[in-house]
Formats: sequence, C-alpha cells, structure tokens
Amino acid sequence: MRILSGMRATGKLHLGHVLVLEDWKKLQDDGNETFFFVADWHALTTHKEESHIIYQSTLDIVRGYLAAGIDPEKSVIFVQSAIKEHAELYLLFNMLVSVSRLERIPTYKELKENLANRDLSTAGFLTYPVLQTADILIYKATGVPVGEDQLYHIELSREIARRFNNLYKEVFPEPNPIITRIPKLPEQMEGKCQRAMGIL
Repeated sequence: MRILSGMRATGKLHLGHVLVLEDWKKLQDDGNETFFFVADWHALTTHKEESHIIYQSTLDIVRGYLAAGIDPEKSVIFVQSAIKEHAELYLLFNMLVSVSRLERIPTYKELKENLANRDLSTAGFLTYPVLQTADILIYKATGVPVGEDQLYHIELSREIARRFNNLYKEVFPEPNPIITRIPKLPEQMEGKCQRAMGIL
C-alpha cells in the first residue's frame, strides 16, 4: 500500500503520538510505500495566534519521527508547507464540497465545543478536512492510519476523490482508513495529552 499520515505542529509529542509512531514504523517496516509529514498549515487552523510555536514544533516532530524509527531511507518525511501543490489542490477540492457537508463532520462540532477558548470561526478551520484530503490524494495514498475520530475525514476524502474522478477523469484512488492499535485514547488520558500539547 501507499501510506500517508502526518502530525500537526502544535506542540511537543505526547504518549498518544508515541503509540501512533509505533504503528507507522510497523507500516514502514512491512514494506509499504510510506509518506509521513508535519502538518504545519493544519496547525494554523487552531493555533494562528501562536504561530511562533510552529517552527520549533516542526523540528521537534521530525526529531520524534527519527527517534521512533521512521527511516528516511525507507519513508519520505516532509513538511506540508514546503510542497506548495498541497495548497493548489486544496483550492481545487474546495470547489467540490459544500459548506453544509463540512458542517456535518462530527469533529467540527466537537472541536468547536472543546476549543471554545479559541477563535474557530474561520474558513480555514471549517475546510481543514479538505486540506487533509489534498494531503492524502496528492500522493494517491491508498491507506491512511487514523483513530476512530478521523474516520469521517477519510470518508470525505473518498467522496471528493469520487466526485473529481466522475467530473473530470479517473485520477485519484479512494483511500482506506487503517485504524490505529489504540483507536481512541481514554478520555482522561486524552485530556491530559491535549493539555500537554497546549490544545486545551
């Protein structure tokens, strides 16, 4: 499979990330074609007021990837903003999805409630699942390691791929989710991890 996944540059890695990185390493070592990136543009959707943390977080995350055994000889490691085509494809995909469809994504409502202390009234926050779709489809990934809370995002990616392929020509495969070993952290641990990351 061609695998793609990334982590947002919003702070230091925590226990949840370590568990995810173990899954990534296994996918890499099993001979899949693997792409792992730092999602620095995604960080702006919730942390635009703290953009000063993104550069250092990006470096810390790459170090974390390497320390966990993500091998640049076996996997492609990159920073999202270094590949400008992500933004171009994101713009094109935004023409294929309605506002009402994005507002129905459960994590949109959940994050707005959980991050009530942040200004999330931006088009960037509403459309971040479209940017995530561009991240996935630009590499024609067929597998995306995710937790249960991200399944709706992968379904949106599949919908956008189908819509593009039907309107224009068959270009993008529909990606499949690969559920991580721990599909959702226990709520108490998740809160602690998010506080450690500076999300809450």
